[in-house]
Amino acid sequence: MAFKLWGRPRSQKVSGRDDRSGATAFTVSTPTDAINQFAPTKQDRIAGMWADPMGRISTRALQLLIIVVMSAGVVMALLNLTLVVLPSLIGLIIACALWPLVALCRRVMNSMLAAWTVFLGALLILGGIGTALFYSVRAEWPELVEKGTAGFQELQNLVSQLPIEIPQEQIDSAFNSVKDFFLSAQFGAGALSGLSAAGTFVTGLALFLVILFFFLKDGDRIWEFVLSWIPARVRGRWHRSGLKSVEVFGGYIRGTATVAAVDAIGIAIALMILQVPLAIPLGVIVFLGAFIPMVGATIAGVLAILVALVANGPMVALIVLIAVIAIQQLEGNFLQPVVMGNALSLHPLIILVALTAGTVLGGLVGAVIAVPLTAVVWAIIKIWSGRDEESVVKQKAEETQASIKAVKGRQSTSVTDVSDTNQSSEYRRSGHDSDGNSGHHSDRDGSTGTTDSSDYSSSSSSSSSSDSSSSSDSSSSSD
Repeated sequence: MAFKLWGRPRSQKVSGRDDRSGATAFTVSTPTDAINQFAPTKQDRIAGMWADPMGRISTRALQLLIIVVMSAGVVMALLNLTLVVLPSLIGLIIACALWPLVALCRRVMNSMLAAWTVFLGALLILGGIGTALFYSVRAEWPELVEKGTAGFQELQNLVSQLPIEIPQEQIDSAFNSVKDFFLSAQFGAGALSGLSAAGTFVTGLALFLVILFFFLKDGDRIWEFVLSWIPARVRGRWHRSGLKSVEVFGGYIRGTATVAAVDAIGIAIALMILQVPLAIPLGVIVFLGAFIPMVGATIAGVLAILVALVANGPMVALIVLIAVIAIQQLEGNFLQPVVMGNALSLHPLIILVALTAGTVLGGLVGAVIAVPLTAVVWAIIKIWSGRDEESVVKQKAEETQASIKAVKGRQSTSVTDVSDTNQSSEYRRSGHDSDGNSGHHSDRDGSTGTTDSSDYSSSSSSSSSSDSSSSSDSSSSSD
């Protein structure tokens, strides 16, 4: 015995349609089959369980937990491969800074010759500058450390003589904490502890040079190879992310070097004018410290103030303090926005957090590369969320085109309405004139007038008289 049911099941595919009512027809053998056919399946029950608000929150929490675990695993793997990771990152950052020179050289030579030209030129220039800075500081480093320590003690004595009552134990504890930090393994001598833990410094330096050369020679080809493995629907965003990363890295290094040079030259000139000893080594330290945003140049300026305090007294130290603050305000408010642009569009709090994390994870090298890495990550996040400049400009262009189309549509509609109105009025006018009921005529003077009704009556009377005369003539002739 068969039953024929009419309805629309929730989870089964339609098998037929009735010609009279349009409902879907299903044929089942027993009532149990009918109940099973229209009952919710196991997949429906599971989907309903995760469709409520708590289910969605649980799903998002699980996804976030997976992302955190994977990120922690990646960070741990990178920390265990410091010998490879740090030279690769430094080589990538410097290659991005030198890439405009490579592109310029490729206009007149092949990629191999352009890479060798830029690579050797960078080694000569940077190596010469580094060697000069090293020897200028090395000869006077013991005296610099001695005067810095003496200045530290002098500052401690000045603080203890303030009218505010501060316990001497707290003053000693604070100054000892700062001194221990600068003499710790994470700062100064232990700055390259990450590299020395995984291998020797020479191995890391050789690996850095090799990676830098190949990035200069085949950087664009390597990126094209990576893009070829990415799905086409997201390849555009990946390409924009790569271009933005090169722009941020290169702009950060070039801008920071310019700002560091201006700071170092300005402070060195001020120290020379005030006849503070060790002006050149202090300028070199300011230049190197400026590569650590916000805190590097400040720490170097404090060292210059301490040396001036010991060698020239409190008044000269106060003048040096004013000079350091003025130079840093000048470069922070005027020079840095011009030379760096949007390469470092980060909030100061984010910069401080990135510096702290980089110092803890990688020492001084981590502090140097933490900020540009954070800037690149933020730029990539803006690209993938549609908040970068290109996406905003594209969205505004689309909105402008849509508004232009809307205005054109309204104008065409109004023109069509006006033309229809004119055509209908012309039609009515032409139809009215053809009936001979009314009309407009122009005189020679340009004035308009209407036909007089008397003309019409006279013409009709004349026609009637002619008809009557003709009828009388015909009657007389018949007689």
